[in-house]
This record gives sequence, C-alpha cells and structure tokens, in this order.
Amino acid sequence: MNKPFGHGVIAVLCALLLWFPAMAQEADTNAAGSGAGAAATDELEALKKEVLDLNRDLFILEEDLLFPASTQVAVFVSLDVGKYFRPDAVKLNIDGKQVGNHLYTDRDVSALRRGGVQRLYIGNLTGGPHEVVALFTGLGPEKREFTRATSVTFVKETGAKFIEVRIVDDSAKQQANFEVRQW
Repeated sequence: MNKPFGHGVIAVLCALLLWFPAMAQEADTNAAGSGAGAAATDELEALKKEVLDLNRDLFILEEDLLFPASTQVAVFVSLDVGKYFRPDAVKLNIDGKQVGNHLYTDRDVSALRRGGVQRLYIGNLTGGPHEVVALFTGLGPEKREFTRATSVTFVKETGAKFIEVRIVDDSAKQQANFEVRQW
C-alpha cells in the first residue's frame, strides 16, 4: 500500500515520454534523411505503447492494493426516469461518518437519466454490521425543494459488497421512491 511509489513510477515514465521525443528529433537530425529517423519514430511509438500499458497495469495494481476484495465496499447511485425527482446533492454516511458527497450538474443528471450509474464511494470496511445513509436534496414535483434520506443496514462478510441507491419514479403516488439494492 505504498501509494507514493506508484505515483513516483508514473512520474518517471511521464518524464521519459517527454525526454524521448527530444532524443528522436536529435536522431532525425543526425541521420540527415536516412531511414534511421523512421526507425527511431517507430521505436518511440512502441515505447509509448509500453508506457501506457504499464500505467494501466499500475493503476489496476494500486486499486487492488488499496481496496482488496475481502474488505471492499462500493456505493452507487442510479436514477430511473427522474420525472418526480431531480437530485441536486447527495451526502453519504457510513456508520455515522460522512464518507462521500456529490453536487449534481445538469450533465450528471442527464447521464443518470440515460441509464448511467454513478460510483459515489469505494472504500474498505471491516467485517460485521454497518449502516449506510444517503441524504439527497433536490427538486421534487412542481419544482419544490425537498430532502430525502434512505438507509440500509448490512453485514459485511468476506468478499466485495456493492450497494446501489436507486431513485425510482412512482407514477401512482407521483413521487420518487428511494430503494437500496445489495449484491
């Protein structure tokens, strides 16, 4: 879990990416029209691809180290239609401690209405019982502001835990329901 090491490696790789184009240009100048310039460019492109692949692998490794599956908890937000509720903000508490929040832009709400799912929180929890509370503020029917909270108590066991807070329209009541799904 040495986070600075991962960022240090990435910094070195980025510095190399900046240094190699200068070297390739120097090689082009020295080659003075020979085929060596094209070979240096091909070599540079191959090196860039390797650096990008390594960066991706480091990111995946960092995620695995920071959030091992045995303790990982992720909380997501989704919106079904959104006719009766437009979220403006959400605050997320786990076991009475605020662990996340988000202010929604028009673009965020549009993405949620098109079926997008927002990852609000990812972190580690010990095994045992926990309580998640999501407090939403937004505009309800007739553009009135209101605040609504939903909560769920769950037992964290071995393996990753995923929780989705769904904002679902209820046409019969003409209001939004806040449902929580676990998997």
